[in-house]
Amino acid sequence: MDGALRLVCADLDAPPLFRSSDGSQHRVGFEPDVGRAVAAALGRPLVWLFRPWVEMVPTVLAGEGDGVLCGQGITSERLEVVDFTRPYAVFNESLLVRSGEGIDSPADLAGRRIGAIAGSTNMALAETFSGAVRVPFSGASNDVFGEMVAALRGGDVDGVVDDDVALVPLANEPGLAIAFTVETANRWGIAVAKTRSELRAELDLALDRIDRDGTLRATWRRWMPTLPYPF
Repeated sequence: MDGALRLVCADLDAPPLFRSSDGSQHRVGFEPDVGRAVAAALGRPLVWLFRPWVEMVPTVLAGEGDGVLCGQGITSERLEVVDFTRPYAVFNESLLVRSGEGIDSPADLAGRRIGAIAGSTNMALAETFSGAVRVPFSGASNDVFGEMVAALRGGDVDGVVDDDVALVPLANEPGLAIAFTVETANRWGIAVAKTRSELRAELDLALDRIDRDGTLRATWRRWMPTLPYPF
C-alpha cells in the first residue's frame, strides 16, 4: 500500500484513549499510539481525519478515510455496514454516577435516567437495565463524551454508560464514582469499508506484527497499567 494511511477519529478528551489535539496531528493516548504503530508497520505516513462520532463511518464509506480507529466495538449491527480488523483492544463497560446516589448495581436503576451514545455498545448494555430510562446522546457534536459527563454532573441523567477505560480516570474526580462494571469484553477493531478487503488484510497483518513484537502490549501497559492485557 502506498501513500498516507488516513485514520478517522473524534478530536476530544477521553484519556487514556486519547486527548484533544485541537485539530493537530500531534495526538497522545493509547489509540494514537496504536495508529502510529500500525502505520509504521505498513511503512506509511499517518494522517488523522477528525470527525464527530456520527460522521466517522460515513467518512470511511465515502472513501475519504481508510479506517476508523476510535472506540469502535465489533458488533453484528456494525458488521452489516463495515468490516473490521482483528481486535487491538478488549474492554468491559461501566456505569458512572454521582457519588452518594445509592446506585451500586443494575437493580438500583429502576426509574433512573441512564445516558449513552445512541447506537453504541454502551446503549445496548443500558437497554438491559430493567426499569431504567434510556437517554440517548446523538454523537453529532464534537464532544459527546464531555456532554454526557456534563449532563451527569448537572443532574440531567443519573448515570452514564461507557467503556471502563474511558471512565476509570473520572472515578477519581470529586462528586463522581463508578457504580459497577459489567464484563462485556467488547472487542475493538479498525472499521474499514466492505469494498476494501485488501486494505483490511494489510491492517490485520500490521496488527498481528505489533502484537507479536510486543509493541501493542507495551502501548497497553503504558496507558492502561491497571487493566490486564487481553491478548
